[in-house]
Amino acid sequence: MIKTLKASALAVAMIALPFAALADAGGPMVKGEVTKVDESAGKITIKHEAIPNLEMDAMTMVFKTGEGISVKDVKSGDKVVFHADKVNGQITLTRLEKAK
Repeated sequence: MIKTLKASALAVAMIALPFAALADAGGPMVKGEVTKVDESAGKITIKHEAIPNLEMDAMTMVFKTGEGISVKDVKSGDKVVFHADKVNGQITLTRLEKAK
């Protein structure tokens, strides 16, 4: 009986893990296009769709790069999907991927 309960709990945890990762991201990924990369400042300018979690309309703006995001991974003209949030009072990229 205990082995069955442990196995069931493990199965539920494994199924829930991807959903927990989405919740941690804080919202949906947003589509955009890189218009400028400033390596020395660690900033990326993106022309983007609306950002729901920040209640921000579509526009072009400069983003600070968060932990684990390298400005060297993108260049002007790249289509991207990203997540941004306020970190220490600054709007910061928390996830950044090239669009497929």
